[in-house]
Amino acid sequence: MGEVKLYGVWASSYCNRVQMALKLKGIPYEYVEEDVSNKSRSLLNYNPVHKKVPVLVHNGRPIAESLVILEYVDEFWKKAPLLLPEDPYERAKVRFWANFYDQKLSPSINSIVKTGGEEQEKAIKELLENMRVMEEELFEKESTVTARSPFFNGDSPGFLDIVMGSSMCNHRAVKEALVVGTDLINLDKYPFCYSWLTALEEHPIMKDTLPPHDKLVELIRKWREKLAH
Repeated sequence: MGEVKLYGVWASSYCNRVQMALKLKGIPYEYVEEDVSNKSRSLLNYNPVHKKVPVLVHNGRPIAESLVILEYVDEFWKKAPLLLPEDPYERAKVRFWANFYDQKLSPSINSIVKTGGEEQEKAIKELLENMRVMEEELFEKESTVTARSPFFNGDSPGFLDIVMGSSMCNHRAVKEALVVGTDLINLDKYPFCYSWLTALEEHPIMKDTLPPHDKLVELIRKWREKLAH
């Protein structure tokens, strides 16, 4: 198995994705908390291209970028639970929706947190529209999520559950910190998504890994205060 070390930041959903995958697989690892305002020499050496977290170091060899790391973890440690489907077409669909989430929803969420006024309203509209697309094209059409198998991966969270859930499960903290009048995850508008998210929030590994609610609310509010000055 070898030595496994993860360089991350506690509030980063990208870093928490990797922790969730390692925990699901039962892989022991050392976690190193980074200060993004004063990055360690080790982080800069391991990720000289982007100089960002997360970075997984396995037997002294670094792997960067959260989606790449998740695939590496699943391919190297082939034991259950597998994060990606074995069927090539199903794997391709999972990769498509993971990229859709990172390219469409994540930027909207970041804009909601970091902006205000008309720009924030625009970001909320973009988020809700992309949520509608996911509800209709992913959760309703493609999902195998049922009362018996609440996740995309069946009884255990998989690749797509981790990618989306690592940030979506923080929606209450975002709303509380920003005092956003719109429910970002609304039961009436997105019943399939809401059902999946509710089950995911109750999973022990999700509870064990997500940032503490109050601490995350405080951090987002501090970001907002800095932006206001």
